Amino acid sequence: MTKTSEPNIVVIIPARGGSKGIPRKNIQLLAGIPLIAHTIGQALASKSVSRVIVSTDDAEIAAISGQYGAEIVLRPVHLAADDSTSEEALLHAIDTLEKSGPTIDMVVFLQCTAPIRSADDIDNAIDLFKENEADSLLSGVPSHLFLWQVKNGEAIAENHNYLKRKRRQDMQNQYVENGSIYIFRPQMLRETGNRLGGKIVLYQMDEQSALDIDSLHDLARCELVFAEKQNKDNSDKLPADIELVVFDFDGVFTDNMVIVDQDGKESIVASRGDGMGISILKESGLPVYVISKEQNKVVSARCKKLGIGCYQCVDDKESALSQLIKDLDVSLSGTIYVGNDINDLDCVAMVECGIVVADAHSSLKQSADIVLKNNGGKGAVREVCDMIINKINNG
Repeated sequence: MTKTSEPNIVVIIPARGGSKGIPRKNIQLLAGIPLIAHTIGQALASKSVSRVIVSTDDAEIAAISGQYGAEIVLRPVHLAADDSTSEEALLHAIDTLEKSGPTIDMVVFLQCTAPIRSADDIDNAIDLFKENEADSLLSGVPSHLFLWQVKNGEAIAENHNYLKRKRRQDMQNQYVENGSIYIFRPQMLRETGNRLGGKIVLYQMDEQSALDIDSLHDLARCELVFAEKQNKDNSDKLPADIELVVFDFDGVFTDNMVIVDQDGKESIVASRGDGMGISILKESGLPVYVISKEQNKVVSARCKKLGIGCYQCVDDKESALSQLIKDLDVSLSGTIYVGNDINDLDCVAMVECGIVVADAHSSLKQSADIVLKNNGGKGAVREVCDMIINKINNG
C-alpha cells in the first residue's frame, strides 16, 4: 500500500521463512491474526510513512502480508539463510525500491517479532528523528538492573558499585535495546553496513515492548499482553452512551462456513456462548438487531430464538441501518455496528463505533474502531456483549 508523505519515509519489515525457534514464526497466530499482520497494521496506521514493505523469500508470508495491505519485495534465497543479516535484507529492499521509484529519505525498520508497539510509537519516533536531525534511531526501554559478568571465575560488578548500592530510582538512566523500531537514512546504511551510525538517538518505550518472540513461551506471554491491552483499549473506544447494537450475521454469528446436505439444504453452526452473551446484553435494555444479506431462513430463525430484531435479504445495508437508526430515534454516535466483510464497510465507517471480528477482511480492519480477538462464530459476539456490559457496569 502506498500513502502520500513528504519526505519519502518507507517502512521495511524483513520476514524470512526459515525461522528455527518457532517454525513459521512470522505467521503464527497472535490475538487471532498472523504475527506479521500486527506490525503491518501498525505501519499502515502511521500518519508519517509513505509505503509499507515486507521483504521475504517465502511465498506464504508474501501472500499473507499482501492480504493485510503490505507491498512485497521478494528476497533472494542467499539473503534469507540462517547467517544472513537484517542489514543485507534492508539494503536489497532499498535498492529494489529505488530502481523503480523515488529516492528513499528515511527507512523505518520494524521487526515483527517485537509487536508490542503502536502507530503512535512509529510517528513519535519519526518526529524525534527529525527534530534531532539524526542519522539513526533505536528504540529502548529503561533498565535498572544490576549487571555482573564473570572474569576468571570471579563475579565483577559491571554497571554499579556493590559497596555503595544505590536505590533503583537513584541509578543512572540506562536503556535496553528492545528491537522494536529502528530508523536510519539509506546513505548511512550504505556507508557503514549497519542500521545504526552517525548521530544516534533513542526513542523510549514502555517495558512491555521489550518482549521479543523467540519461543512458544514468549508467544504465550505476548498473547496475554495483547489480550489485556486490547480489552483496555477497546473499552475506551466504545461510545460513552450506547443506544443501539447491530450485527451482521454470516461471519459474525457464524464462522462463515455453511453445511450443505445432499438435497442442497443449508445449515450453520452457532455458538451457545454467543447466545448467552446476547441474552445478557438484552437484559441491559439495549436494542439489538441483525442486518444481513443472507436469504436463508436460518438467519431469522436464529434471531427469533435469541429474541432480537432481524432484517435479512438486505442488499443495501447502509440504507437499512440509517432507516433503523431513524425509526428507533437513536444517534449515530450511540450506535455500534459489528461486521466481517467488505459489504459491511459502509456501515462500519458510518457509525461512531465500528467493530470487526478477528478474521475480518483486511480492508475492513483498517476502517474499524475495534478489531476483536475472536473470530466470527468463535466467541466474537460474546466478546462484544461482554465488552458492552463491562462498559455499562463500570460507567
